[in-house]
Amino acid sequence: MIAALSLSSCQRVHPPNATPPVPGTAPQTIENKGSDTLVNLALAWAEAYIQARPDVRISVTGGGSGTGIAAMINGTVDIANASRAMTEEELRASRVNGIEPIEFVVARDAIAVVVHPDNPVDGLTLQQISDIYTGKITNWRELGGEDRPIVLLSRESNSGTYIYFLEYVLRMGDTRSDLLFSPDTLLLPSSEGITAEVRQNPNAIGYEGLGYVTGNVKVLGVAVREQDPYVMPSVETVNDGLYPVSRPLYMYVRGEPVGEIADYLNWILTDGQEIVLELGFVPLEG
Repeated sequence: MIAALSLSSCQRVHPPNATPPVPGTAPQTIENKGSDTLVNLALAWAEAYIQARPDVRISVTGGGSGTGIAAMINGTVDIANASRAMTEEELRASRVNGIEPIEFVVARDAIAVVVHPDNPVDGLTLQQISDIYTGKITNWRELGGEDRPIVLLSRESNSGTYIYFLEYVLRMGDTRSDLLFSPDTLLLPSSEGITAEVRQNPNAIGYEGLGYVTGNVKVLGVAVREQDPYVMPSVETVNDGLYPVSRPLYMYVRGEPVGEIADYLNWILTDGQEIVLELGFVPLEG
């Protein structure tokens, strides 16, 4: 998804240091690329910002966290969106290029586990989700559901959501674990694709960012252990630390930001947080 945004309608928000364009000068373009989880939020931020700053254009592109980070390292974008932290390998590659990446946490997100609305299962433990996605549990009847094979849906491996789910759900945060997704897992390029498949397949299970959950799928409660309560993902349960599958969302830049990029990031971290809530993500607290 690519959007080169340049709007001039009534102002919705007021970024800091807003100045009118200087006649005869070309608008500055901020190139922003990466996480598909963040892409809709990044588009909304860009659209709102440029209504107050017609002297700035913001190009927003998806493609996955790894794609955005690689583009930031290579100098082809100004801001990389990521739904995971940069890896040690990516940090080393940056430093080889003489770049010290600066990380900004711009919002938080819960990862919802979703099934078909007719599925009678209402909740799963982290261990059960891990067992499902590693192929140990293959039939819904093992979980109190009907005698149906489980169809596994996942994001593709360049997705930060995929990496997070692998490390913190399948491997449950154990850095020594070498568990992997079952080879039967169907990898899909977007959260919308997971929603579409879950909606039409009563055997499917998938996962997606809370901001992408629609009313035509069933969201499962998640418990850390069997004896613990099953918690539904929401702004409140993420802020309270109750929902166990939540994460920060990031933007990365090449060194300390200055000029228009600094102004834009400052706005995202202040006025822009209102849009975070509107799109179903979790805004930063205070």
